[in-house]
Amino acid sequence: MPYFDHSATTPIHPQVLETMNSISEIHFGNPSSIHASGRKSRSIIESARRTIAEAIQASHNEIIFTGSGTEANNIVLWSLAHLEKKHVITSAIEHPAILKVLETIAPLGVTFTALSVDEFGQVNPEDLKNSIQSDTGLISIMMVNNEVGTINPMNALIKIAQSKGIPFHSDTVQALGKTPLSVQDLNADYLSFSGHKFYGPKGVGFLYKKNGALLNPLIIGGGQESHFRAGTENVPGIAGLSEAVRLAVENISKRISHLENLEFLFKEKISIACPNIIFNGHPEHHVPGVISVSFPGHRSDILLAKLDREGIEVSSGSACGSGSVKPSLILQAMGILEEQNLSTLRISFGRSNSFDEVTSLVSTLSNITHV
Repeated sequence: MPYFDHSATTPIHPQVLETMNSISEIHFGNPSSIHASGRKSRSIIESARRTIAEAIQASHNEIIFTGSGTEANNIVLWSLAHLEKKHVITSAIEHPAILKVLETIAPLGVTFTALSVDEFGQVNPEDLKNSIQSDTGLISIMMVNNEVGTINPMNALIKIAQSKGIPFHSDTVQALGKTPLSVQDLNADYLSFSGHKFYGPKGVGFLYKKNGALLNPLIIGGGQESHFRAGTENVPGIAGLSEAVRLAVENISKRISHLENLEFLFKEKISIACPNIIFNGHPEHHVPGVISVSFPGHRSDILLAKLDREGIEVSSGSACGSGSVKPSLILQAMGILEEQNLSTLRISFGRSNSFDEVTSLVSTLSNITHV
């Protein structure tokens, strides 16, 4: 079954699965135990931490393992409850793991400003500069949008934060493996990552916390992860995560080239087969292989169902439930009108997709939109 929904999740890389299986079978010791089995599990975790740190050019003590990218975001945002400055600047197109958390912690005195975006889904650095208040304690803006693939002007945004002495966090869940990423180049204070977005396991992620950046734990208990994230560590998951990070960074040029070629082929062929389509997102500043495309006159939920019957898996930006379809909030924020919004599909390619699959996808889309 052709799978074109890699922005939602990715299949585990065979080498990652092999790593996890071998560790699950042999190294089951609790990493907090002082006997040999525990020490071996601890060494696996610390080796994984060093591998990830090296891959993103961080120090090993700047990596905190979490249960997901969502948890990594939560740790940073809930830390605001302990700070004097409780105003946050974010964007209108953030993942719910940012926006819903900010709404939830409002009773703790946290307020936030959600910056608007342009028609491509980018934040204007001048808007950020003009939104800073005396009590702004954090800026949290995603690097890559999950629906349209647009990349924000991170260097400009982070420089503004630094000039005002404000910590900067970014949800970089959609970035690793799709665009070069170095914490030295970004110079952000916090970055969130999720393993299953780059061919790693589900249920494990990590938070990059720059040395010296303030952070309070969200989960309290045994003091694991330098007291930032309590709970017995998922040793096989962490080992698999580090292998996925290593593979993503090691093969980044090859991966990007493959995704670019798939995207070019799809856009070229679909533009001929369905000339009325509209592409959403930034035409230049976007990660390869993530395509938001609208089919005017065709509801996305119906297109999804027809594609699914043909054994083809894609997604839409719209939220489907209870027999109704709601417009994508991200496309709304970009100024896209409801009719176009509700006719939009997200197609996200991956490492195993082939040119033949893309050609078949275009042919199927052409057939179901010309009925």
